[in-house]
Amino acid sequence: MSYLFLLPALGFFLLFVAYPMLKGIYISFFNHTLNQFEFVGLDNYKFLFHDETFIKSMRNTVLIVLIAVPIVIAFSVFVAMTIYKKSEWLRSLFRGIFYLPAVSSVVSITVVWASIYDPNFGILNYITSFFGMDPIAWLGDPDTALYAIILVLITTSVGQPIILYVASLGNIPASYIEAAQIDRANSGQIFRKIIWPMLMPTNLYIIVITTINSFQVFAIIQLLTSGGPMYETSTVMYGVYEKAFVLGNFGLASAMGVLLAIVIGVISMIQFKFLGSDVEY
Repeated sequence: MSYLFLLPALGFFLLFVAYPMLKGIYISFFNHTLNQFEFVGLDNYKFLFHDETFIKSMRNTVLIVLIAVPIVIAFSVFVAMTIYKKSEWLRSLFRGIFYLPAVSSVVSITVVWASIYDPNFGILNYITSFFGMDPIAWLGDPDTALYAIILVLITTSVGQPIILYVASLGNIPASYIEAAQIDRANSGQIFRKIIWPMLMPTNLYIIVITTINSFQVFAIIQLLTSGGPMYETSTVMYGVYEKAFVLGNFGLASAMGVLLAIVIGVISMIQFKFLGSDVEY
């Protein structure tokens, strides 16, 4: 009976996750276009390692992860600890405010940010004009475009971590903190020695999930910059889309997807190894 109850979810997983994944690996060994399907072995992978566009996309992707993940973690912990000290109705209010972007449409959020970044009528340039700055094409300047994308990603990524951190803070026994205060421990020592270690299970989950989501950012880039200017905001996920549905090279796109999956898998294993050692299962 247990397998019968498992069957609907398992069938969905096999049909829409496992099969496409295996099919993608299979296609990556072929020169698969709209008019051709020819076995080429590892040629797609060899091409990618010499493709400047792919290398730049991988560099951008890694940079997004290195910047976005620590900021999301630090900001979420700070906000969670701040609102946890408030009354119950204030906690609920702030949790709802910060979680709203997580449940809103990415398209609608991106449209709002596009108007904020508008070089002629955007509110961001209006604010910076008070400091004597000239208007900036935030999404059109190679020096600012990627960081503008990262800011949008961060605002859409902090909702769930804040909710989880607030819940985790409620599971820390108050007696631990009271005992530390009696021993004259300051707030910094209490955070480092008590709060942060007891948040490690939540940290592990949030770091892994946020890292995976940052590696897979696509919709924001597609709607705001389409990988430009000069591929400065192109990521591996956007490259997969471009190779498959713009250029029609499904074999090369599949190879990019496989490489991205390997990178994410290796990084996730490293995170579990070094962060999971402090987590009780």
